[in-house]
Amino acid sequence: MAKNKKIEVKGREISLYSDKANDYISLTDMARYRDADRTNYIIQNWMRTRSAIEFCGLWEQLKNPNFKRIEFDAFKNESGSNSFTLTPQKWIQATNAIGIISKSGRYGGTFAHRDIAFEFATWISAEFKFYLINEFQRLKEEESSRQNLEWNYQRHLTKVNYHIHTDAIKEILMPENLSKQQISFVYANEADVLNMALFGKTAKQWRDENPNEKGNIRDTANIEQLVVLSNLESLNAVLINQGIKQPNRLQQLNEVAIAQMTSLLNHKSTKKLI
Repeated sequence: MAKNKKIEVKGREISLYSDKANDYISLTDMARYRDADRTNYIIQNWMRTRSAIEFCGLWEQLKNPNFKRIEFDAFKNESGSNSFTLTPQKWIQATNAIGIISKSGRYGGTFAHRDIAFEFATWISAEFKFYLINEFQRLKEEESSRQNLEWNYQRHLTKVNYHIHTDAIKEILMPENLSKQQISFVYANEADVLNMALFGKTAKQWRDENPNEKGNIRDTANIEQLVVLSNLESLNAVLINQGIKQPNRLQQLNEVAIAQMTSLLNHKSTKKLI
């Protein structure tokens, strides 16, 4: 999920932010449902409650190995008193928390991991929480469906290119009058040239390492790997037609795989920052 996406909940736009592994939801936007002019006050009012501190502290203890428990205990002991106040920034700085983050700039505000955000939504309104969860799940399902579609398309493309690859093997590498078993071995051997170039292991090595997995090594590839695999199939067909020996082809294919994967992953990281 790209950062700065939005969902609409009860007529309010709620910003979403994601890193590689976690989804965060804007508490600032959620607080506007309660009081549009005093969002900071709403968040602080929630954070000073014992239940909020205990929940956030428990989440950090489960998810954050660098969480400072002594500082957390101090906050928990102070919670409930009339003089006690707690801001997101103070919580983060004192306890080294990661479940709540404070962002500055145009798309800034206070964001919380979805687990914590849903807890905050409960405090705001049970109805608001219900619609928030529904909209969030709808967005995640749409993104999952789109990613699956992209993956299936790229997997289909690699299978189409595979025919170009096997035709080159048949015309250039395949000796005459081989048995079906020998022919299958030649094809599998060349397929493993691509597997070694991209994945660093043969199909058999992958199966031995993953005896309970269904499918093959290529069925577990991500979209970037499938893009590169498709390119390697076409390139290997060209190299075969040029008469380049297998060890030299493997070296060239591996160099291309590394360069293309680096480029694709860097491009993906750059897009996330835009």
